[in-house]
Amino acid sequence: MAGPVPFWKTKTLEQMTPDEWESLCDGCGRCCLHKLRDTDTEALSYTNVACHLLDLKQCRCRDYTHRTKRVPDCVSLTPATVREVDWLPPSCAYRRIAEGKGLAWWHPLVSGDPQTVHQAGVSVRGRAINERQAGRFEHYIVDWPGRMPRPRRPEKEPE
Repeated sequence: MAGPVPFWKTKTLEQMTPDEWESLCDGCGRCCLHKLRDTDTEALSYTNVACHLLDLKQCRCRDYTHRTKRVPDCVSLTPATVREVDWLPPSCAYRRIAEGKGLAWWHPLVSGDPQTVHQAGVSVRGRAINERQAGRFEHYIVDWPGRMPRPRRPEKEPE
């Protein structure tokens, strides 16, 4: 007998409760990496430089509640902004749901484990540096945040 259909398969972003909305974040930290935009061409470049509030081990904001006061250019995601911005990574659950795609297998709502995003190699853990250590962001341009990751499935524990 099949269980109830998960909310992300039945609701639009606009229909989700605040708790459902927040649970869509997989904790990868990719959206907290600085992006650079060329003033002439509007081309977007990703860096591996993280906001100083991002805990690089946990891949979570150290002060999520007050982040927009502490970091004025921090973008609070809403259904409208998800559809407007062009810098959300293709692996982002908000973006995937807005595009009519499902959640990836590593997403904690699918796997049941918040560590799967890290074990799969999808998060910024071990690949990002804090903005206070970076200096010129132009020296840290990378392409992986803007690509769909090729995650590695964690090996199963022997039974």
